[in-house]
Amino acid sequence: MKGEDCMELAKVTSKGQITIPIEIRKKLGIKEGSKVLFLEEAGRIYLANSSMEALREAQAAFAGEAERLGLETEEDVVAMVKELRKEKTVK
Repeated sequence: MKGEDCMELAKVTSKGQITIPIEIRKKLGIKEGSKVLFLEEAGRIYLANSSMEALREAQAAFAGEAERLGLETEEDVVAMVKELRKEKTVK
């Protein structure tokens, strides 16, 4: 976890449900309707905000792509998008 470490306790209902403590929800950015992800790593189970985890995975997948494409500034990205749109409309 980023920031301060904390420990919270939650009771499991007969249906296997728990209430995620408010401080944990705040730290993970979990709101009503959010989906959570359970990750197992080295014998431990971690709880994560599935949207944030998907974003981290996407960032990791695209790591180095801007450099590979020669994109150094926001203007470079805008120019590339304009060029791609122009190519798409020409076809």
